[in-house]
Formats: sequence, C-alpha cells, structure tokens
Amino acid sequence: MEEPRLLHRGGAGRLPEDPPGQGPLVSVLLVLVAGAAFAVSAVLPFVVKPFLGRLGVLDVPNDRSSHTTVVIRGMGIAVAGGITVGLVLALLTGLVAVDRSLLLIILAMLGAAAVLGWIEDLRGVSILTRAGLQLLIGALGTAALAAAIGQSYWWVPVGAVAVAAYINAANFMDGINGISGMHGAVVGVFYAIGGVLSGQQWLTVTGVVIAMAFLAFLPWNLGRGFVFLGDVGSYLLGASIAATAVTGLLAGVYLEYLLSPVLIYLADTFTTFLRRARRGERLYASHRSHVYQRLTDTGLGHVQVALLVTLSSALTGAAGFAVANAQAPVAVAGSLFAAVVVALYVNSPRIFAARAARRRVRRTA
Repeated sequence: MEEPRLLHRGGAGRLPEDPPGQGPLVSVLLVLVAGAAFAVSAVLPFVVKPFLGRLGVLDVPNDRSSHTTVVIRGMGIAVAGGITVGLVLALLTGLVAVDRSLLLIILAMLGAAAVLGWIEDLRGVSILTRAGLQLLIGALGTAALAAAIGQSYWWVPVGAVAVAAYINAANFMDGINGISGMHGAVVGVFYAIGGVLSGQQWLTVTGVVIAMAFLAFLPWNLGRGFVFLGDVGSYLLGASIAATAVTGLLAGVYLEYLLSPVLIYLADTFTTFLRRARRGERLYASHRSHVYQRLTDTGLGHVQVALLVTLSSALTGAAGFAVANAQAPVAVAGSLFAAVVVALYVNSPRIFAARAARRRVRRTA
C-alpha cells in the first residue's frame, strides 16, 4: 500500500489530482469493474432468495406498511456482494492506482454497516445498541480516513454523526419499491462525475460501483415476486453514500458535489422528524408519515413516487454541481433553484392531494 499523500492539516484539504490515466486501458478497466458489480448484484439474488426464504427473513405488512403481502427481505446481501466485488476488482486491476487505502476504509465501513443491518434483519437490535454501533462505525472509519489523508482528528465526531445519520435516513426512506435502488444509482452517478471533475479516480470508481450495484437490484424490487433490501441493504446504502461523502470531504472534494444529490433524502427525514416532534409523537416509534409515504396516499404508485424522489434528487444534484466554484450570480441562482426543488418536494403531498380532490369533484359534478 502506498504512503498517503498529505497536504493540508487541521481541516478538509485537497489531495493532489490523480495522474492522467492510460487512455483506453482505464476506460476498459472501469467498464470491467462496473460490469462485475452489476452482474454480481443481478445474479446473486438467485442464490440468496431461497436462502432467505429458508431462514424466514420476511417482511410482514402492518398498518404502517406501504405493501400488503409478505415479502422476502435481506436481498441487500446481493448488493453488498456486487459492491465488494467491484471495489476489490478495482484494487486488484490497478484501476485505483493511488488512494487505495481510502477504498479499503470505505469498504470496511460499508461492510460493517451491512453486517449490523443483517443482524437487525435476523434477530433485531435495540435502538441504543444500534445507534451506538452506527456511531462507532462512523467514528472508527473517519479516524482511519483522517490518518490516511493527514487530516485533523477533530473531524471524527463529524464523520461519526454523518455516517450514523445517513444510515438511518436511508433506512427510513426504504419504504416503497424502487426508491432505494434508484437513490443508490443516481447518487453513485453524481459521485462518479464529481470524481472526474475533482481528478480523484477513487471517487469515480466508487460512485460507478455503487450506482451499478443498486441499479442491478431494481428488477428484483420492481418485478413480479419482488423482494426487499432489508436492513442489511438500507444500512449498506446509507453507509456507502455517507462513507464516500466523508472521504470526499476530507480529500478536498467540493461540498456541493457531495451534499447536493442527498438533499431530498435529508429534507424528507429532517422535516418528518420535526413534524413528529411538534406533535409530541414518540420519535423512535414506527410510522408512515414521511413525505414519500404520504405521496403514496394521494393515489400515486410506488414507481411514480420513487421516480419523483429520484428526479428531485437529480435536480438538486445538478444545481449543486452548477454552483460549485461558480461566480456569485450563478451560485445564488443555483442555490435558489435547489431550495425551490426541496420546498416543492416537501409540500408535494399537499399539492398532489389537492389535485386528486379536484379530480374527484369534477367526476362527481
């Protein structure tokens, strides 16, 4: 493993750009890695699904569910396999020639989160234990990243909270078919583009692998006899995105590249938390009052809502990329655009409910 390349200390610095690639070879290797991640994630469920059925890893619907039939969960194991194969292959082929330690740390963080999620799927974990372990994964991972990049350890609590928070956000948002697979795909694509623009190939490769692995899960989640990611998959999704974002932040990637694609998920989670707190509800109790869940109550189907969430994330992501390093007029305009998209999304259940009510009135007139 190469020595870490150190620049600024005491704050989020910037690693030097990766050296120019070897032309077509890099492209071929990237396609190979992406294809491997996709293939493993798409094929492994044929093996995993019967295994999960025998173990009885099932999701039984209740009054807070957005589905009505018993469904096998835990298919996130297959996605974890796809991401692992993709990242390991990137290391073995030399596609990531520098910053290899960063890829290993990310892999360790998402692996630990997936194991925690798998335990939750099998037997359940208490809220305090779950939260403590999520914070520990974030803290240890951020400490390792700080050591590898040469950053201050003051970033450790920031990384711990960020990782734990986004693991929970991804878990809360994984309530309808298609939403998590689409989210992993769109955020992965944006992070891959951010890696290209930042000249950091580890980020490009990680983004592509995440995108392809979650994209391959969509046919299993949307087709007949659909299955769920389960906690192993939603924890994996949250940790993959959060670990990559924390690594990018410490490596000097623009914050806009890292934050803008996840604004919708954060806004949905945060506003739901505030709304429930104002009502005096138990914050740790199960519910179905997220924005995306309320959208399904307006008559929209799972795929329609998942596409709306994904489109909104793509719009805020595009706005964030536009404002990064932009002059004041463009930065202000892009920020306002992203704010409008977030506001429209948060209020979309009211908008669609009002539209549905007008349609009912017209039909009865």
